[in-house]
Amino acid sequence: MIKEFKEFIMQGNVLDLAIGVVIGGAFTAIVKAIVEGLITPLVGLVISLFGVKNMEKMSYTFNGVEFGYGMVISAIITFFITAIVVFAIVKTVNKARDMSGVNKEEEVEDEMEATEQLLMEIRDLLSKK
Repeated sequence: MIKEFKEFIMQGNVLDLAIGVVIGGAFTAIVKAIVEGLITPLVGLVISLFGVKNMEKMSYTFNGVEFGYGMVISAIITFFITAIVVFAIVKTVNKARDMSGVNKEEEVEDEMEATEQLLMEIRDLLSKK
């Protein structure tokens, strides 16, 4: 059972996932710091022109219940920045894979041509019988 678990853990997908989770956690902290330290104050500066002092404390009270929509706005900003950065990273990685994958595709095509040639020879031999 330990051997099977070791094989499972050593598979590429599991290791990739673990690395992704760790890096994702660190990346989230960076994005959160950028949003809270730079972007939220800039948005707050613009909003302060309308008389609001702190965006995250923006809220609406209805029948004694407080709805904190400022926190939601901050979370949405964080989400979009994270999505844009992740998109840029994925696009860059895919482009790098495509550039390095050109040679691999040529090798696969050469192997397929050899296989096709062998199959054609087998077909010709069978048709002679």
